[in-house]
Amino acid sequence: MEAAAAPGDAMWQSSPPGSIYDYIKVASFSISPGGLVDQWSLRAEQLFGIPAARAVGMDPIDAFVDPDLRERGQRKMAEILDGREWTGVVPFRMPDRPDGTRGEEGLAEVYVMPTRTAEGDKAAVCIVVDVRTLRSIETDLAASQAIFGQSPFGFLLIDPDLRVRRVNLRFVSVFGGTPDDHRGKGVHDYLPRGEAERVSATLRRVLESGESITDMHVTGFVPGSEERRHWSVNLYRVHSGSGRPIGVAWLGTDITSRRAAAREAAAARRNLALLNEAGARIGNSLDLETTARELLDVVVPGFCDLATVDLYQGLLTGDETPPGLADGSAELRRVAFASAVSGAPFGSSGKSVEVGAVHHFPFTSPCADALRTARPQRVPAEEGGLVQSTLAVPMVAHDTVVGLAQFARTKGSEPFGDRDRDLAVELAARAAVCIDNARLYRREHERALILQRSLLPPGDPEASGLDIACRYLPGNAATEVGGDWFDVIELPGHRTALVVGDVMGRGLRAAVAMGELRTAVRTLALLDLEPAEVLSALDEIARGLGTPGGVQQATRTARQPRDADLSEVYLATCVYAVYDSVTRRCTFANAGHLPPVLVEPGETALMLDVPPGMPLGVGGEPFEEVEVELPEGALLALYTDGLVESRDHPLDEGLQAFVGALTDPCRPLEDVCDHVLNTLDTHHGEDDIALLMARVQGLPAESVGDWTLPREPRSVGRAREYARGQLLSWDLEPLVDTTELLVSELVTNALRYGEGDIRLRLLLDRTLVCEVWDSGLVQPRRRRARDTDEGGRGLQLVGLLSAAWGSRRTPRGKTVWFELPLPGGEGSLTDPAQALLSLF
Repeated sequence: MEAAAAPGDAMWQSSPPGSIYDYIKVASFSISPGGLVDQWSLRAEQLFGIPAARAVGMDPIDAFVDPDLRERGQRKMAEILDGREWTGVVPFRMPDRPDGTRGEEGLAEVYVMPTRTAEGDKAAVCIVVDVRTLRSIETDLAASQAIFGQSPFGFLLIDPDLRVRRVNLRFVSVFGGTPDDHRGKGVHDYLPRGEAERVSATLRRVLESGESITDMHVTGFVPGSEERRHWSVNLYRVHSGSGRPIGVAWLGTDITSRRAAAREAAAARRNLALLNEAGARIGNSLDLETTARELLDVVVPGFCDLATVDLYQGLLTGDETPPGLADGSAELRRVAFASAVSGAPFGSSGKSVEVGAVHHFPFTSPCADALRTARPQRVPAEEGGLVQSTLAVPMVAHDTVVGLAQFARTKGSEPFGDRDRDLAVELAARAAVCIDNARLYRREHERALILQRSLLPPGDPEASGLDIACRYLPGNAATEVGGDWFDVIELPGHRTALVVGDVMGRGLRAAVAMGELRTAVRTLALLDLEPAEVLSALDEIARGLGTPGGVQQATRTARQPRDADLSEVYLATCVYAVYDSVTRRCTFANAGHLPPVLVEPGETALMLDVPPGMPLGVGGEPFEEVEVELPEGALLALYTDGLVESRDHPLDEGLQAFVGALTDPCRPLEDVCDHVLNTLDTHHGEDDIALLMARVQGLPAESVGDWTLPREPRSVGRAREYARGQLLSWDLEPLVDTTELLVSELVTNALRYGEGDIRLRLLLDRTLVCEVWDSGLVQPRRRRARDTDEGGRGLQLVGLLSAAWGSRRTPRGKTVWFELPLPGGEGSLTDPAQALLSLF
């Protein structure tokens, strides 16, 4: 019992910190033999708000009992003083609050115990407890018991000797027994030795420092089971009411399933990341071997330690159809190998296969089975070998097996599981599709390249009055073949058509379109149409290339409205120039192509101002012509955009660099071409490059005979005389008789069917050309004369005696011409007499 407060007795002024009495608010006082309070504790002062000076000498009945019950209380007090104990609940009023508010009414449980003084007189000692506080503590205690007992987590209380003092039912449900069975055990009874020592050290640190531990992972085994379990443990030090450490509280949560789910999720994320990496890194090249190496760069070491790729040998050599689902014994070539382990060969049946080597798998091997069935197989590990787990995965693209990928993990790595197998199949399939695409591209690229080269002029083209050099550089294997082309076409009258074009788009279809346009250009050129007319006809043809009927649909396509869908129309740019070696005049027409470049002797290069026009295939827009007289020795350059445009610099810069590279037109043309290609930053491989260069060498005046004849019969004889005299001056006597005969026929036809004056022109270059001009628009038509006809055989005779003949329109009429080979050259002349006899 606490003594009444006395001045200077500081030791009685408060209970020890954290004492249970602070919580349940226990107070005491004593009653003298006379029934009055003779001692009043400090806690009684705090509880009731009555100071000791006032309480001592007070009748306790007056202090606690209601006035209506005081008589009964007096009898009860007499019984107590007579030696009887009493326990009861009495109301009281709590002390007033510091702010002056009247205190609330409360209930006090009073326990009165009779006693005697030293003199033997009867007295009593009273213990008082605040009923509401006591009930609150009882409720908290019950709740604490419920939390500890009903918690879904494992609760342990470990004493300072690191022995279990108490466990809850959740812990017992996992480790078995009853709560009492676990009392006194240590962590070594539940965990493996190494883990137990680690946990014990952590418990000691918590006891010594008071540091709390959160989410410490502990691994162990449930007694009687080999199943590995994982727990997340929280530790904190527990203190007594006086603040003395009494142990460590252990709160454990089973996270075995969560750890497994986390591992699965991590594996899924890792696999997804690997697939994303594969999507980004595999297939960037259209080369078969490079694509195989890209696959291995992804899987080693992120997925496996060793890996190889074998492709069917037939696929690599360009066979149309790879073996596919064959018996698995076909020849393969090892195209890629990667290893994260030094000195680790990877082969079949213990034999290492080098990259580039051709081999095959035994029929009974898992690898051959994988190729046969198109299903992945596990390869048994070789005894004493470094590899412990291998997957043989067929590379399947579009239901066709193109090769085999093998993935291996060495000892110490986790063996392949079902998820790994599925991932390996997906990785191999992605690479297989890229490899098959590369195969198809290689085949198409080779075909397009063959087609493209077959359509280019063979060797070094020749032309009258021009020295010509050309270069054609196709894109590399990593880029698709384009539709660039150039051509040099000899026209009648020692004229030459120079053509450079570019079909927009790439691949085999572009190359085929280029071939059709080039063929059309040559056909139109032989009709001797004007350059603008040639491009107009080409425009119609280009508009028909995208239709099922091809060129046959060109005319119908050209009649479509201008706003028709152009999604299937092939667009192309083209510049078409006709050079006349007699006049040194060149007529240009352009369809959206880059302008020609001209370099005159002693001058800087310049781009000709040729109307750009619309690309072929757009339709609806007329093409314009520009005629330029080219000085002797001038250099003319036609080219495609691959020469002057790349990803690294704009077109304008490339054009200026090209113009600047043409500094010395007097150098040999072959040297000029090489200088241009070596000087310009062409970034060869991004696009095809076509370059056509021509140096002007006009036909000398002494090689031209030109006469105008009046429209009268005697002009026929004069024409023969002029022809004879010119040929004799050129030392071409063997051609005199034939030329006289054919000139007579053409001049006669001009007199009979033509209009206006007649012009006769002889041109000498590599061949002899004779032209007869008149103002009539009617073109000559060759017909077969009947045996009884007296005429109608003139053009037949021209066709028999000449190497070639024809007619073309001119701005003021028409020109009929024939060509004869020179003596000693290719071809031979037909005897005129024999030719005349053959007509009858």
